[in-house]
Amino acid sequence: MVKVTQLSNKIRVLTDEMPDVETVSLGIWVSVGARYEEEKINGISHLLEHMAFKGTTSRSALKIAEEIENVGGIINAYTSRDVTAYYVKVLKENTKLALDILTDIFQNATMDEEELEREKGVIIQEIGQTYDAPDDAVFEYYQSTAYPNQAFGRSILGTTQTVSDISRETLLSYMHDEYTAPRVIVSAAGNIKHEELVAEIEKLMTKLKLTGGRQMSAACYEGGEYREEKKIEQVNLVLGFPCVTYSHPLYYAQTILSTLLGGGMSSRLFQEIREKRGLVYAIYAFASAYENGGTFGIFAGTGEKQAAELLPVVCDELKKVSDTLKEEEIERAKAQLRAHVLMKRESTSARAESNARSMAIYGRVISKEETIQRINEVDVHMLKQIADYLFTQKPTLASLGPVSHVMSYEKLLETLK
Repeated sequence: MVKVTQLSNKIRVLTDEMPDVETVSLGIWVSVGARYEEEKINGISHLLEHMAFKGTTSRSALKIAEEIENVGGIINAYTSRDVTAYYVKVLKENTKLALDILTDIFQNATMDEEELEREKGVIIQEIGQTYDAPDDAVFEYYQSTAYPNQAFGRSILGTTQTVSDISRETLLSYMHDEYTAPRVIVSAAGNIKHEELVAEIEKLMTKLKLTGGRQMSAACYEGGEYREEKKIEQVNLVLGFPCVTYSHPLYYAQTILSTLLGGGMSSRLFQEIREKRGLVYAIYAFASAYENGGTFGIFAGTGEKQAAELLPVVCDELKKVSDTLKEEEIERAKAQLRAHVLMKRESTSARAESNARSMAIYGRVISKEETIQRINEVDVHMLKQIADYLFTQKPTLASLGPVSHVMSYEKLLETLK
């Protein structure tokens, strides 16, 4: 059972006790990410996440790493469009040490000038690596085409220019202004007592502002095409549409449709396009929903000669899915999602993260029973509704590689009518 306490400074503390395990996973999730950034500081949330590990007022970067690894623990972090997370996993007897380190890097990072310049160089290499990997780069191009000239469409990593231009003062100011107490969720799962964690957080997390922080930017979908000829072996392609948000009544239907179309080897796209026709090595569908935006899409990697046939077949599958839904494939997709929900329950890390994200999104932790009930409630009518909505929206097409045989955007629009 998940226990929740809101402290007087509005920090929310969640615990999911698992008394039969030997570990504890805990983390600090703060509701600020790339979509909160102005264009001139694009990438600052991600840079701040990196710099948190580069030394505090009481620990050097080496000491942070040594202290956690001396007890066999794992510490890491990530930045998304709407959240930044710092998390650790340790044996249960090392929980206090882990919490002390985690709260220290979250509140007391010094942002040393020399470390900052070094880390900027590391992130610029990360940006280069992303664009050197065509299956990563095509998603960046897809996002910026679907949501142009706005924070939601910009890279989480930032650009070489914006990262280079961020000063120590700007970074410290951003951390002070955006890492406010009401935005913070501390979530733990494993062999841990709720009251003990609450007491530790009350003692350790006392330096955050109680109010303030910039507002999340809107997500204004436009769509269109990005096409780049590049001398590589495969065409990497993403086709997508604006999707419903995570609070929409058809959210779970959308997730099941994604699974049914491209969620595994039994899915329609995999069977028709890879198994029957041999057009691709990789193909899958995804649904990325947020508070006020998101996309439903298909990724595929194909050869230059096969590219001409790929999109017509994909479009045909999308157009006919609404009228050809079968009960057995719906139940199979539901079973996959139910299994995913229950399998995650066996991992302390997955439970801590799932609970934190649920609290950030819905303002409460949604139980596994409620999640499974919502999955079970999806029927053919709901799936038809969401399919009819999604695939009549303006598409976004991003392609990278030997793209001369990829269907034109104009032809795509005609084919999807």
